[in-house]
Amino acid sequence: MKTRQALYCRTFQTMLKAGSHLMPWRQPILLDGENAVRRLPALIAGQGCQNLLIVTGPHICSSGLLDPLLSGLDQGKIRYTVFSNLQANPTIENVENAVASYHKNHCDSLLAVGGGSPMDCAKACGARIARPAKTVSQLKGLFKVMHRLPPFFAVPTTAGTGSETTVAAVIMDGRTHHKYAINDISLVPGWAVLDPVLTVGLPPFITATTGMDVLTHAVEAYIGRSNTAKTKKWAIEATRLVFENLEECHRNGANLVARDNMLKASYLAGAAFTRAYVGYVHAIAHTIGGFYGVPHGLANAVILPKMLERYGESVHRSLAELAEAAGVSSSAPAFIDAIKQMNRRMEIPGAFTQIKKEDIPQMAAYTDKEGNPLYPVPLLLDKEELAEVIAGLMERTR
Repeated sequence: MKTRQALYCRTFQTMLKAGSHLMPWRQPILLDGENAVRRLPALIAGQGCQNLLIVTGPHICSSGLLDPLLSGLDQGKIRYTVFSNLQANPTIENVENAVASYHKNHCDSLLAVGGGSPMDCAKACGARIARPAKTVSQLKGLFKVMHRLPPFFAVPTTAGTGSETTVAAVIMDGRTHHKYAINDISLVPGWAVLDPVLTVGLPPFITATTGMDVLTHAVEAYIGRSNTAKTKKWAIEATRLVFENLEECHRNGANLVARDNMLKASYLAGAAFTRAYVGYVHAIAHTIGGFYGVPHGLANAVILPKMLERYGESVHRSLAELAEAAGVSSSAPAFIDAIKQMNRRMEIPGAFTQIKKEDIPQMAAYTDKEGNPLYPVPLLLDKEELAEVIAGLMERTR
């Protein structure tokens, strides 16, 4: 990256980090442990909520995973409307339909149940309710909401996004396939449920890819230049938990202890990156997801080791510290190799077959727009350098 552009990026990041110390950071009130979701209806009633919009995915509806929760809501005489018409990468149209359903059914609160997609859709829906004069695209970027959302409850069914504690909602423009983030402290849910029982039925491959999403959050938060003592502590603990529990969850999905540990890892990594930010792995993953519909966790899993190699010596010290925490020696190359080996054992591919060469210039432009100047990455890359990285993702990792 050219000196002038690099100076602008680093100045922006330094000012944002300084300002972050003045922000009213908060974390959700937690219900955790086995069958914690059964305690949620009483909590909802205690907040005076009488009519929920439940944002979830179609597979969760058909699986019966919602049944215990809905039964509890019925017993508590809490009305609800289930909105499940959304894509794996939620679009502006999905968000607007959710907003319309909220108003049509006279709802007074939001409940997101699922992985990143329902969480993102519910957050963006809440943002639109809070700021009705702004479109979804007008809310993208930093601190464009700045209004209180309706009471917001989050129930993750994957150990992946950590969205139950983050400031971000990632939405896709269905016309341009551009994915972008809405970032605002008001998007952090007020309450979150970490119930390992809800993750038991996840297929092994989804368990694997969402778990690698957790690792990506922890690693990018740790190696970035806006980390703090607190975010580093969270990221180290999340990394340790992933290395100790993810493959057990992949092999034995019924292990509630391992499932619970992965939910904790996801939560900690989410708390870390919502303050320290992510990096180019996420920027590229969002772009690939927008262009080709690749699930976010899978995209991160493939990109992470290659991006860490591209960062080179700028991350060697940080990765050596993470390697020690993960129990895989104490060197950066050993840590990167451990990620590759874990991907292979869980049958995660080493490259993308979907990428088309003619798409790379636009993909690099979207990645550059998302990553620069916002993400405090250890090594700044410009649009041309990012295009090289994306092209390299077409080549299978050795």
